[in-house]
Amino acid sequence: MLPRLGEKYEIEAEIVSKPQAEYKTAEYLQLGLPPAPAVMVEEEVVVQGPNISEDQVEAAIRRHLGLPELPPEAQKGLLERLFKK
Repeated sequence: MLPRLGEKYEIEAEIVSKPQAEYKTAEYLQLGLPPAPAVMVEEEVVVQGPNISEDQVEAAIRRHLGLPELPPEAQKGLLERLFKK
């Protein structure tokens, strides 16, 4: 998801992956970063936890870039658009 959105909006995406135990160390907690899994855009924690929505991440990227929100129709997935759900 992040590489695709990075290409779409021509932004740099950094993915940090560590063993789960490292996210619970005192050193990590001192950084003030959210526990994993999480997605941040600049200093904003967009979503935290296992249910990371591409729509939420894309909306945060657009806000950060000063772009207007996507219309509701553009937020629907391909199958939803095909079957007009």
